[in-house]
Amino acid sequence: MNSPNSSFSFHQWDSTVIQNNYAHRIGEERIGDYLLKQSLSESAYVIIGIRECCGPLANKGRSGAQFAFPAFVNAYLNTQVHEDYPKHSICILGEVVESDFQVQQEDKVNELDTFLELILNKYVASNQVPIFIGGGHNNALPIIRWSAKNQKLAVINLDAHADLRSTEVRHSGNSFSTALGEGALLHYSVLGLHEAYNNAHIREALKNDQIFHSFYESYVFQQRDLLNDLENILRHFHTDTQVGLEIDMDSIAYMPSSALSPSGWTLDQVRQFTHVFAKIQKQVAYLNLTEAAPISEMDMLMVGKALSYLVRDFTGV
Repeated sequence: MNSPNSSFSFHQWDSTVIQNNYAHRIGEERIGDYLLKQSLSESAYVIIGIRECCGPLANKGRSGAQFAFPAFVNAYLNTQVHEDYPKHSICILGEVVESDFQVQQEDKVNELDTFLELILNKYVASNQVPIFIGGGHNNALPIIRWSAKNQKLAVINLDAHADLRSTEVRHSGNSFSTALGEGALLHYSVLGLHEAYNNAHIREALKNDQIFHSFYESYVFQQRDLLNDLENILRHFHTDTQVGLEIDMDSIAYMPSSALSPSGWTLDQVRQFTHVFAKIQKQVAYLNLTEAAPISEMDMLMVGKALSYLVRDFTGV
């Protein structure tokens, strides 16, 4: 299945692809073995890989986001299933792959917006929770558009950047400003912004009544508590509002990402945040793990395990 201008292709996974991506071990049941028994129609969670970097590149970020999903697969499929594994089922639907590198980046971002929404409409039911791995934060926009068709939508984003840039040209930095402008997003909460990397235009946009924000510096200097903020945000949403969770991997210190930083949350803090969100929020729209950009063998190992931990924490392990 190809996108309208064939800049992207979608490859649906089957048992052969799964078997080729993990090592079966006698006496153990790994996620790879578990997924062989699962079907799309019966799955509560549907994993979709996105292998592109046009969004981050259009936003002047680092390349490498196209490698996050392969790194995740290598780690995740080899993790263990045990008696405490959740009873609801999980499947990997497939992966979107960037296939034409000659097209202007911003043109490809628009094409990918359309293509991702088409894939979601075709394969994912409204009562299923999609989990997106890889690619840039540009992909939040089509995910929001799809989710908002079914129910009122709020989004919580753990991110060093608000991604509220001007909307003239699509890239990874303006998904949320675009979604708010279109009316697809009821409320936007962005936690842990880095003061040095959000410009005057963005700080003005943060004054919108539909937006709650906090700066990372306020947590570093012990003025705020991340989990308290999360619980307070969720407490104010009505029961008819679903909430999507966005985690930009550049919010984690030293995580290989499109905007790598030495300052940020620890992986364990983000794991706890993800697990608490999934535990207390009843109406969950989706999980988007984005902007990881591994470019070396060590990067692949670190990113793969980090993404694997977060998916397992979100799904209740």
